[in-house]
Amino acid sequence: MKKTFLVSVITLLSISALFAQDEQVNEKELIKQVIQTSYVDGLCNNADEDAINNGFHPGFELLSAGKGNTMWKLPIYNWIDIAKEGKDKGNKYSFQDELTTVKFLFIDIAGNVAVAKIEFYEGEELNYIDFLSLIKFKDTWKIVSKIAHRVEKDSK
Repeated sequence: MKKTFLVSVITLLSISALFAQDEQVNEKELIKQVIQTSYVDGLCNNADEDAINNGFHPGFELLSAGKGNTMWKLPIYNWIDIAKEGKDKGNKYSFQDELTTVKFLFIDIAGNVAVAKIEFYEGEELNYIDFLSLIKFKDTWKIVSKIAHRVEKDSK
């Protein structure tokens, strides 16, 4: 009797763990889709304000270090304006003439918050390592902040 109960408990726990893993995989795919659609294609490649607004929270800020111990912030509405200006100036894409692509290095989820680490390419060139923070609001993931490391080029 004890053995049957123990086997039943282990089986139920295993099934629960499998469902939890499937849910994590589904959430990671949703996060990838938001990043690709709103950030990569919407902001960087097409300056598509509707796509951007679908995936970025209005309170989003890009954060980066300045000289010394200073830090600067760029709200999403300013970043959208810069993307549109790039297209208006004749760039093939929002910020340059090279297609932006990303490679997902990892996504870590805890409840309704997540962090995605991505490699950011312009054409074939790796230019940044981005860390994007996301929050799930109701049923939708939104990008709420970004910090990035600029990849230094070899000086040969």
